[in-house]
Amino acid sequence: MTETLSIAFLGLGVMGSPMARHLLSAGHRVTVYNRTASKAEAWLESTANERAVSASTPAEAAAGQDIVISCVGNDQDLAEVLFGENGALDAMTPSSLLIDHTTVSAGMARRVDEAAAMLDIGALDAPVSGGQAGAENGALAIMCGGSEKAMSRAKPVMQAYGKTIIHVGAAGAGQTAKMANQMCIAGVLGGLSEAIRLTQAAGLDTDRTLQAISGGAAQSWQMENRWPTMVEGEFDFGFAIDWMRKDLGYALDEARRLGLSAPVTEMVDKFYAELQEAGAGRQDTSALIKRLPKGNP
Repeated sequence: MTETLSIAFLGLGVMGSPMARHLLSAGHRVTVYNRTASKAEAWLESTANERAVSASTPAEAAAGQDIVISCVGNDQDLAEVLFGENGALDAMTPSSLLIDHTTVSAGMARRVDEAAAMLDIGALDAPVSGGQAGAENGALAIMCGGSEKAMSRAKPVMQAYGKTIIHVGAAGAGQTAKMANQMCIAGVLGGLSEAIRLTQAAGLDTDRTLQAISGGAAQSWQMENRWPTMVEGEFDFGFAIDWMRKDLGYALDEARRLGLSAPVTEMVDKFYAELQEAGAGRQDTSALIKRLPKGNP
């Protein structure tokens, strides 16, 4: 049985909210903070658990906790909750642990690790994949960067909401792995979009075509879960284009830093930029297919 810990959870968005709830279900004491305080209060009401409380600042949430977990939006948001006025890091207890599930740049992850080390605080950059459904079902894939010690302390806690939890390497490695993850997704969705349009233009039954090819080498999570909704033009769920462009920006920056070219990622990122300009930024990344006409069956 997992040891009962005092945990601060910073950020109750579509991912953080169910993740924090899983920590409660695992028996931990959870103090939550959200920039929009009403979301934290609504979360407390929905949990109705005496082990759950809210705090008005990141520092108040982090004070005296065994572990602080952050899951916010981007580099700037993470810097604000950790380093800003009433930030969490300076309020943390020496020898405590910081787990960051935000998708940020590898440089930011290394900055956090260095700042935490100066305070004798362990740190792990641990971005997640699996979307809202994965968070709600406790089945996230978690890519971790940091020390072996931090990883060994964090893994039992992350098992409350993670199915696949892999230590990739030193600080920043988790974020770099997440960049690779997003590059793969972007490329697959580009191919899926073109394949579906080909199928439609040729007059094939899209359901039968999916059955025919999903059992072979083309199979992917995106194919099985997004092909049917892409065919139906349903995009009001999942991972938003705005978020994907943020992540691909980090990936392209890191590729340039390493002297690499990433032409496929650059191309799909430009396609997503077009969709953003057309007002589709909050739609699921599978809306990439909207750029392509159906053709004439």
